[in-house]
Amino acid sequence: MPTSFTVVPVEAQGEERQRDGQRREEEDDGDERDRGTGDGIARESSPFINWAELGRGNMYEGKNMALFEGPRMGTFIGVYLPCLQNILGVILFLRLTWIVGTAGVLESFIIVFMCCACTILTAISMSAIATNGVVPAGGSYYMISRSLGPEFGGAVGLCFYLGTTFAGAMYILGTIEILLTYISPSAAIFKVADVGEETEAMLNNMRVYGTCIVILMAIVVFVGVKYVNKLALVFLACVILSIIAIYAGVIKTAFDPPDFPICLLGNRTLSKRSFDVCAKFTESNNETKTTPLWRLFCDSSLLNATCDDYFSLNNVTEIQGIPGIMSGVLTDNLWNAYSEKGSIVEKKDQASVAGSEESKMGGIPYVFTDITTYFTMLVGIYFPSVTGIMAGSNRSGDLKDAQKSIPTGTILAISTTSFIYLSCIVLFGACIEGVILRDKFGEAVNGNLVVGTLAWPSPWVIVIGSFFSTCGAGLQSLTGAPRLLQAIARDGIVPFIQIFGHGKANGEPTWALLLTVGICEIGILIASLDSVAPILSMFFLMCYMFVNLACAVQTLLRTPNWRPRFKYYHWTLSFLGMSLCLALMFICSWYYALIGMLMAGCIYKYIEYRGAEKEWGDGIRGLSLNAARYALLRVEDGPPHTKNWRPQLLVLLNLDNEQTVKHPRLLSFTSQLKAGKGLTIVGSVLQEIYLDKCTKTQKAEENVKALMGVEKTKGFCQIVVSPNLRDGISYLIQSAGLGGMKHNTVLMAWPQSWKQTENRFSWKNFVDTVRETTSAQQALLVAKNIDLFPTNQERFTEGNIDVWWIVHDGGMLMLLPFLLRQHKVWRKCKMRIFTVAQMDDNSIQMKKDLQMFLYHLRLNAQVEVVEMFENDISAFTYEKTLMMEQRSQMLKQMQLSKNEREREAQLIHDKNTASRSAPAVEASVAAAVPEKVQMTWTKEKFVAEKHKNKDSNVSGFKDIFNMKPNQSNVRRMHTAVKLNGVVLNKSQHAQLVLLNMPGPPKNRKGDENYMEFLEVLTEGLDRVLLVRGSGREVITIYS
Repeated sequence: MPTSFTVVPVEAQGEERQRDGQRREEEDDGDERDRGTGDGIARESSPFINWAELGRGNMYEGKNMALFEGPRMGTFIGVYLPCLQNILGVILFLRLTWIVGTAGVLESFIIVFMCCACTILTAISMSAIATNGVVPAGGSYYMISRSLGPEFGGAVGLCFYLGTTFAGAMYILGTIEILLTYISPSAAIFKVADVGEETEAMLNNMRVYGTCIVILMAIVVFVGVKYVNKLALVFLACVILSIIAIYAGVIKTAFDPPDFPICLLGNRTLSKRSFDVCAKFTESNNETKTTPLWRLFCDSSLLNATCDDYFSLNNVTEIQGIPGIMSGVLTDNLWNAYSEKGSIVEKKDQASVAGSEESKMGGIPYVFTDITTYFTMLVGIYFPSVTGIMAGSNRSGDLKDAQKSIPTGTILAISTTSFIYLSCIVLFGACIEGVILRDKFGEAVNGNLVVGTLAWPSPWVIVIGSFFSTCGAGLQSLTGAPRLLQAIARDGIVPFIQIFGHGKANGEPTWALLLTVGICEIGILIASLDSVAPILSMFFLMCYMFVNLACAVQTLLRTPNWRPRFKYYHWTLSFLGMSLCLALMFICSWYYALIGMLMAGCIYKYIEYRGAEKEWGDGIRGLSLNAARYALLRVEDGPPHTKNWRPQLLVLLNLDNEQTVKHPRLLSFTSQLKAGKGLTIVGSVLQEIYLDKCTKTQKAEENVKALMGVEKTKGFCQIVVSPNLRDGISYLIQSAGLGGMKHNTVLMAWPQSWKQTENRFSWKNFVDTVRETTSAQQALLVAKNIDLFPTNQERFTEGNIDVWWIVHDGGMLMLLPFLLRQHKVWRKCKMRIFTVAQMDDNSIQMKKDLQMFLYHLRLNAQVEVVEMFENDISAFTYEKTLMMEQRSQMLKQMQLSKNEREREAQLIHDKNTASRSAPAVEASVAAAVPEKVQMTWTKEKFVAEKHKNKDSNVSGFKDIFNMKPNQSNVRRMHTAVKLNGVVLNKSQHAQLVLLNMPGPPKNRKGDENYMEFLEVLTEGLDRVLLVRGSGREVITIYS
């Protein structure tokens, strides 16, 4: 296997085909390139990354990099050392001794073990993900986003960016603390004026110096990133030399402990910043003189002065602060010594006499604790010291064999640093006196760094080493954090940060750097390292938790692409690591944990709602598919209970020649009816041959999906191509849906032009669809005058939804208005229910029964019973029936061209309309027949038709105009006309009218008459919804 490759810039697709015929995907080229230019992660980023090399990628803007060439590094240089430099840092030098003294050796061991266990489990999960293909720069953000999807990736990526930025603030605060406390205390701008103001003055100094240093570092990063990277080895050397000095000092204490005496008053530790002699008075030339210590506790330097009560009752003693590893001090330091803020640091086993409680504390040089300490707080402060485990995975493109180096180097680095931390805990507890360990700022040892007192050959080795280490880590944070933000911005998943994807001509993230400096300044203004550490602990823990979740999800799903070369992982380990991360988040700070999770949740929902859609083959999509499959299998067990029934819609759309939707309001009505709940399938049929028109099908599907997005219709789109329109609709009704997620209701628009259309089968298709839904036991909703229905933006401020309940249909007529009124368009409409009573019905009792039924259904509606009496068939009804039958019979017998047939149908319709004013049926028929014959059939046309048709047809035409209407049709028309009149009288101004839809005739010869009956029934109404039930109950009075 070759170990070096040549950079192959691959041009755009058109040029590719012309040059070498290769086809490459272009969709994610920009994304991959962007991620390649940003390493990303401050605490996680490696100082060994050659930013100049990565910046060179911009010369291939718009091109896909096939393979990368460069100096390939092995496990030691490429992974082990970067992880080592990132993990070991400021907490080790400034806070570990204090944690050991406060929590005791045993509890400190537990803290370190928990944190190291968290990182080792995360490293195992990370190794599995990192060896499952190439991980470009971006590190943990790339792994999480490509494993859990853009929503999780963006949310965790931004939170991790914030943690990275606050890490920079923590390092800068550590740098200033070392400078002002241990190197040059005289450089402080704010001096201590009164006793007790030391902490406030220190915080103000941190704010001023921190602001100056963060601006200086930002300028260095902006101007010369390459110098930062060249100094990386220097910073690492400082860390390693400092640790070696600590171990050398421990060995030296076994036979020659260093001389660092500490002064005790009784059992209380004294700060040596204000005096140099640890005694109350001294003997000189047989003369007793008081010391500066005396004058701190007494009101004068005289021996008979009035002194502090505790000072008078207790002796001043001096003990060694570093008794050595063989001294047995370990047993004293095993247990915790938590204390309240402002309490005095005391030696546990030292004898003392309690003084008066009224003794004043101001001005007395005791060593005080600056914060209240407890176990969970120490976990939050310590955890940042174990972060940095992803420095190797961030650089997978620069490694000879990333599949081998990343797991080996990362786990080896964690093992090494865990050993260092755990051994340091034991060694600190075994070598250093407890009161010195609890002295955070080394006041009892003349202001020396506590861990420095143990080092050999000099404390300055630790001081200088830790100063440069923290300074370098801060520079690395300000270098890596903007690149992480730039990688997220260039992915395009969070719209409001896309501006931060831009930078200088060489790719440096200028805008992202400015934002990073601004956020870092917030951490500087907090000014306390102990307060900033738990904040970044939250963000790192959240990142690690999702790395473990990503590995667990991928392992459990067993996706075919999940083939990591690292084999020593298991989903239980990942789950354990995830649980441990979550537990540590709440252990560190429950309110920070809730705030961090709330931030991540808000970003997740924002990306889900507004972010760009990305298809990265993530595990959440696979998890969704598995969950959907499981749910479908469960739903398949049986039909839903009546209480769970809701209309699962199949919406039948008509498309024009341009594959655009003819009636968009049908989708508006769908979203109003569904409100995003239940199943919606939007279907349409193209009358084509699929093999010839597959492109046309894709265009139609895109148009329908685009309209669904505009109308906010949540559902699926299904386009069927069939040579026959009728068969295509049948296929949709039969096969749409999957398993138990099938539609139970069909929604379609009324064919408005069924009389005039060129395709005389349009009404036949409609009637056949009605029959098929009935056979399939599905409900049918037919919206008439659909173009008059409201859009989603309209609001009805008043009006009624009228339900004409003629026949019990299982409760569909009752349920639909309730569902519609859940939507803001119909919310202010009132529901009215009308039922029809005959002569022998008890109208009053019917109304009471219906009101009681609605009360049990928990529906609020006004009930009205309409009495419809029998009367004679009107002349208009008789004529209407006759014209309907004449038209139907004529179109069957006349062999006309399409244009002639349309004109004939229109003439009959016109005559039908004009004849309403006739006084009697006989006069109307007598007047209509000769006029219609004269208008339609000229002599020349009749002669021409005679040659084409048989003589029997001529007599058939004559019979048409001499026929009498069928009495059954007359009765049906009579009922339709009467009911239409009643509905118009009550509901002409209603916002929506719902009517029972009668079924089609069993004899197909009467299909056209059926259409005419429905037309008459709904004539004069603006918005009508014809409802035909499925034959089952859809609403119940029971809970």
